[in-house]
Amino acid sequence: MTKYVFTTGGVVSSVGKGIASASLGMLLEARGLRIAMMKMDPYINVDPGTMNPYEHGEVFVTDDGAETDLDLGHYERFTSAKLSQKSNATTGAIYNTVIQKERRGEYLGKTVQVIPHITDEIKSRIRSLTAEEEPVDVAIIEIGGTVGDIESLPFLEALRQFRLDVGPENCCCVHVTLVPYIDASGELKTKPTQHSVRSLRDIGLQPDIIVCRTGKHSLAREQRQKIALFCNVVDDAIINAEDISPLYAIPLNFKRQGLDDITLRILGITAPEGDIAEWTDMVERLRAAEKVVHIAAVGKYVGHDDAYKSINEAFVHAGTFNDCKIQLTWVDSEEIEKAASTQEMLRHFDGILVGPGFGSRGIEGKIDAARFARENNVPYFGICLGMQIAVLELARHKAGLAQAASTEFMPDTAHPVISLLSEQRGVKEMGGTMRLGQYRCDLRKNTRAHKAYNADTIYERHRHRYEFNNDYLDTLLETGMIVSGTHPKGEHELVEIMEIPDHPWFCAVQFHPEFKSKPLHPQPLFRDFVAAALQNRQKRD
Repeated sequence: MTKYVFTTGGVVSSVGKGIASASLGMLLEARGLRIAMMKMDPYINVDPGTMNPYEHGEVFVTDDGAETDLDLGHYERFTSAKLSQKSNATTGAIYNTVIQKERRGEYLGKTVQVIPHITDEIKSRIRSLTAEEEPVDVAIIEIGGTVGDIESLPFLEALRQFRLDVGPENCCCVHVTLVPYIDASGELKTKPTQHSVRSLRDIGLQPDIIVCRTGKHSLAREQRQKIALFCNVVDDAIINAEDISPLYAIPLNFKRQGLDDITLRILGITAPEGDIAEWTDMVERLRAAEKVVHIAAVGKYVGHDDAYKSINEAFVHAGTFNDCKIQLTWVDSEEIEKAASTQEMLRHFDGILVGPGFGSRGIEGKIDAARFARENNVPYFGICLGMQIAVLELARHKAGLAQAASTEFMPDTAHPVISLLSEQRGVKEMGGTMRLGQYRCDLRKNTRAHKAYNADTIYERHRHRYEFNNDYLDTLLETGMIVSGTHPKGEHELVEIMEIPDHPWFCAVQFHPEFKSKPLHPQPLFRDFVAAALQNRQKRD
């Protein structure tokens, strides 16, 4: 039968529950166990798809088109768990389902309440996670938010009930909490953790393992014993989670402290010792890299580190493969628009990426960046909107279509080089209505894309409403652009990848390649873009 690990957080939000869950998943997989992973978020949005990146960070997309929390990106990068629509649930989605059932009369006229109807739906989502043909050994379920918050209560109550349903011996509760360091007294304070655990126990949940975030400091033996005593947890189940760089060294820190052994002991599972040599080697190479490549990443949500989380991590993976560190500088496209000289802003960089985004703000700055990269032979990589930007730049400055635009920004443009996808016409609702999830892309031989993937057909994930307008295809091909990847669709093909062959490295894609990058398997286009930027760096030196 499937065993369950529940991850909760205390004291503050963003305490590291997602990384802790992903790290534990990686360690359990290394020991031969098949895992499933899930994130439950207590906000009322049905999913994060309509949320501003400044609110919630990036929206991570699964193969089947779920718009999910960014923690699912950590799950995929650290493990091989298959994520899907089942892997993320929110308060909004839970209540939406219950209300629809009530409207259909499925509750037979009963009063619909938080207990048992909402909690039953939450438990149903957990059960559906493991309802697959292949058995799951361990399911890891992370509860978003902080213990003590009103919005988390139904989820925690559902966990209490679920633990009784499947038997306490089949569950392990991991509580991730902050242990702050007080400069004035020069010591770590365990009291917030004690109060957080007390709140959890008041609900009826007793943590089996406590993961303590301690910043740059480490817990002393006495502090571990104090937390164990007051929180009713055995000493060796107090795990020190000090800040470690790089991110991918965190599972190794947990391994040294025996987190996987303790979890298996609590769950009553016997498993062989795991082989994490390849992961350890990857971390050592990441730390040992001496060469540095400077990449300008041009975007509009640059004030929030998590807004482009998967892109940041994909560069780390590509840098490790190329034995170099990536100095990634996020450049606000609006600042490029204000600058006296785009040349002066971007000339110090070895490569330029223009990333995804929505809306008209900062568009001209992105077009200026693409033009600078093309005209100065600087490696260029465009993702989603970044491909549309590259096409618009060529249309304006090489094809003579000075008014070329996207109908997203200029509905009445004379030259709609980028236009709304045909299936998007008439769509009114915003949530979950874009072109989402994995789609086929056929690659043209003897192109950068084909060389990178070494395949004729690939499958990548999408999240967009607008596409290249094929009415302008011949005009754009005359500029020297080639189409190296297409998606077959009805009578015509959607342009998925465009390149400029007579440029050192200029490639742009409509999909989001960053979502499939892993530390042990860097995404091919990121890998080759970094290699080209490194070559450009060496040439300039």
